[in-house]
Amino acid sequence: MSALAEARRWTIVLRLFLLATLMFGFFVGLDMMGLSFKLFGKGFAEALIERTSNPFVGLFVGLLATTLVQSSSTTTSMIVALVAAGALTIEGAIPMVMGANIGTSVTNTLVSLAHVTRREEFQRAFAGATVHDFFNWMAVLILLPLELATGFLARSANLFESVLEGAGGFRLFDPLKAVIRPVSSGLADLLGNSGIAVLLVGVALLIASLKFLVDLLKVLMTGRAEETLHRTLFRSAIAATAAGLVVTVMVQSSSITTSLMVPLVGAGVVTLEQIFPFTIGANIGTTVTAMLAALSTGSPAAVSVALSHLIFNLTAALLIYVPKPIRAIPLALAKGLGRMAAKNRLLAGAYILIFFFGLPILLLLLTGAL
Repeated sequence: MSALAEARRWTIVLRLFLLATLMFGFFVGLDMMGLSFKLFGKGFAEALIERTSNPFVGLFVGLLATTLVQSSSTTTSMIVALVAAGALTIEGAIPMVMGANIGTSVTNTLVSLAHVTRREEFQRAFAGATVHDFFNWMAVLILLPLELATGFLARSANLFESVLEGAGGFRLFDPLKAVIRPVSSGLADLLGNSGIAVLLVGVALLIASLKFLVDLLKVLMTGRAEETLHRTLFRSAIAATAAGLVVTVMVQSSSITTSLMVPLVGAGVVTLEQIFPFTIGANIGTTVTAMLAALSTGSPAAVSVALSHLIFNLTAALLIYVPKPIRAIPLALAKGLGRMAAKNRLLAGAYILIFFFGLPILLLLLTGAL
C-alpha cells in the first residue's frame, strides 16, 4: 500500500472516529438537559408549562430561539429534551416546533445579502431565500389553527408512536441510553448537581456538538453531494424534494442545505421554481435530528413531538406545494419581495430584523413571556 493510500485510509478512520465522538457528545448534552430540568424540580416544570400554555407564545419562542442559534435542529432537540423531562407538554411543544420551522430560514435569507451589490443577482438570490420563509409562514397559518381546533398533529403523532413502541421501536436505543446516562450523571455530579450549571453545560455541549458535526459532515460529503445535486435537481419536483431531504439528513442542517442553493439561484443556474421543492425536502430532512434525539430518550411523549414535526412538514408540502394555485402564492410573494428588495436594499435588512427578531420579541414582551 502506497504512503498516499495509507494516509487517505487513516484520514477516513479519523473522520469516522470524530463523527462517532460528536454524535456521542450530542446525546450526552441532550441527556444533561433532561437531568437539569429534573434537578430544577416540579415548580420549575410547572412554571415553564404555564408560560408555554399559550400556543402563540410557544410559536414565537420557537421562532426566536431558532433565529438566535440559527439551527432548528438545536431548537427541536431542546424541545424534545423538555418533553422527555416532563417540563413541557406535547400540546405546548407543537407550536414551538412550528416556530422553529420558520426561524430556520433566517440563515439562507442572511446568505442572500452577500449578493446585495449586484442588483439582478440579489433579486434572484433574495427571492430564492425567502420562498422558504413564505412557505413556512403559510404552513403555520394553515396548520396551527387546524391543530388548535382538532389536535390532528398530536393525535396522529401519538397513534404512530404507539405503533412504533408496540413494535419494539425503542429497544434498539436502550444500549445507547445505558452508555450515555453514566457519563451525563457523572458530569452532573462534578457540577454539584446544580440545575443551572448542568443545563448550561448540556446546552453548550449540544450546540458545540451539532456545530462541529455539521462542519464534519459537510467535509465528508464535499464533491459527491454537489455532483448528486446537479444530477437530480433538474429532473422533477420529486427528484428535487428527494435531493433536499437526503442532503439535509447527511449534514443534519436544513440551513446549510438551503443556503448552498442561494448562490446558484443568484447566478441564474437554478430557477426559483426548481429550488422550491428542494427547500421542502430540506424541511422534511431536518426532522431526523429531533427524531434521533427523541428515540435516544426512550420517552414516548418525546417521540410523539418528533413525529408531529415530521407530520407537520409532510402535511404542509401536500397542502401548499401539490395544488398549483396554492403553490403559486409563496412563489409570487418571494418574487415580489425580491423585486422590492433589489430596488431598496434597506428593505431586505428591515425584513430580517422585523420578522425574525422584532416581531417575536415584541409579542413575547406584550404577553409577558420575556
